[in-house]
Amino acid sequence: MLLIYFINKIINMKYMSNSKSATFGVFIGRFQPPHQTHIDVMLEGLERVQKLIVVIGSARAARSIKNPFTAEERQAMISSALESAGIPRNRYAFVTVRDYFYNEAMWLASVQQGVNAITKGSSDIALLGHVKDGSSYYLKSFPNWEFLPTQITSSLNATEVRNALWEGRSADALEHVAPAVRPSLEAFIITSDFADLCLEYQYVQDNKKQWAAAPYPPVFVTTDAVVMKSGFVLVVKRGGQPGKGKLAMPGGFLNPKETLLEGCLRELSEETGFRLEWRSALRGSQVFDYPERSVRGRTVTHAFHFDLGLGHLPEVRGGDDAEAAHWMPLSDALGKPELFFEDHHAIIEHFVLRQ
Repeated sequence: MLLIYFINKIINMKYMSNSKSATFGVFIGRFQPPHQTHIDVMLEGLERVQKLIVVIGSARAARSIKNPFTAEERQAMISSALESAGIPRNRYAFVTVRDYFYNEAMWLASVQQGVNAITKGSSDIALLGHVKDGSSYYLKSFPNWEFLPTQITSSLNATEVRNALWEGRSADALEHVAPAVRPSLEAFIITSDFADLCLEYQYVQDNKKQWAAAPYPPVFVTTDAVVMKSGFVLVVKRGGQPGKGKLAMPGGFLNPKETLLEGCLRELSEETGFRLEWRSALRGSQVFDYPERSVRGRTVTHAFHFDLGLGHLPEVRGGDDAEAAHWMPLSDALGKPELFFEDHHAIIEHFVLRQ
C-alpha cells in the first residue's frame, strides 16, 4: 500500500505544486481502527501542510464492536504508522473528541477548542478529507477552514476491517492496515476484551437473522428510567449482550400492551427491585433517536426523568437483565462516559443539564 501512495504522489506532483498549502491541516475521523487509506491520506496531507492535526473522534466511549479501541490506542497506532514512514513527531499532533450524539454544537466546539490549542490563533488552517457519503457531513461544518480534498480514493472502510476481526478473519484485517499497525491488532486479538466483543458481534448477527424475513427493517422501541436522588443516579450493570458489563439506566423493550410510562416503571422494578411512587417524582421525558445509537439496529428510546429529592438512598438490587444495580454519584456518572452502554451517558447528561 505504501507503493501505491508513492505512485499517487508522482502522478499528482503537478497537482500538488499548483495547489495551495497551509500551515496546519486537520484530518477528522474515528479511525476504528486506522487502516491503510487513512494513513495514505495523512501522508498526502503532510505534503501540503506544515503540521497535521489528527482529530480522533468517539474518544472515551465504552468498548463495543463499533468502537473497539480507545483514543490512546488509536493515537499510538497512527504514530507508529507515520513514524515508520519517516515522518518526524513534530510534524503531527492529536486532538481527541467525545461523541455528542444530541448536541452537535458541543462536538463542533470541542473540535475547535482542541485545534485552537495547537494552532494558537493561526487562521491558516485547512481541512483534509474526501466527501464519501453522509458520514462526511462534517467537512462542511468548519467554513473558516479551507477544504483541501484528498486525491486518494478507496473503497476500504474501517467497518470491513472490524468485521473481519470479529469473524475470525484476522489475516484479512491485518492486510488492510499499515505494517506498523499490525502488531497492535495482533496484541488486541489475544485479549479478553477482544473475546467479549466477538461474543457481542455474534449476538448482534444472530439478532439480525431473526428479523431478516421482515418486510421492512424493524424499528425497536425501548424505555429508560433516569432516577436521581441526593446527587446520585440509579444505574444497572448489564448482564447480557450487547454491552455485557457496561453501565446503563434501568430499561428495556416496550411490551405490546403497555404505555411508555408503564413499560418504564415495569423495567425499573424488574431490574432494580425499586417500586417508584412516580407521580410526585416525574420531572419530564425525552425521546432519544440518534439513528446509529444502538448496534442492535434502529432503536428509539423514551427516557423518563424522576427526581426523588433529598434523603436516604433506597435499597436496590439487580434483577432480570441486570447483573447488579446501585446508586452512582452524578460526578462519577458524568465524568466517566467510557463506563456506559451506547448513549446512556449522553441521556443522563441531557437531564442533568436541563435541571
